[in-house]
Amino acid sequence: MKIFQNIINHKINTISADELMKYANQFQIKVSRAQAHKVAAYLKGKQINIFNDAERTGLIKEIAKVAGPETAREVNRIFLELTK
Repeated sequence: MKIFQNIINHKINTISADELMKYANQFQIKVSRAQAHKVAAYLKGKQINIFNDAERTGLIKEIAKVAGPETAREVNRIFLELTK
């Protein structure tokens, strides 16, 4: 199980704006290209563990600042699905 956590966290920590746009479309989340660039830039190089509640909450707060609270709620919903 730990290997899947590592894979998911690695993907989140290295995601590009284009990949983020692709996943946003796949999960039907409205994200502008500018928001995707800001979120991807924020995530780049960070070692965020979405399986840790405190780290995930902090990340969602930062996403809300960049992309808005509705987008942050949707992203959190996806993160919760991934961590089950």
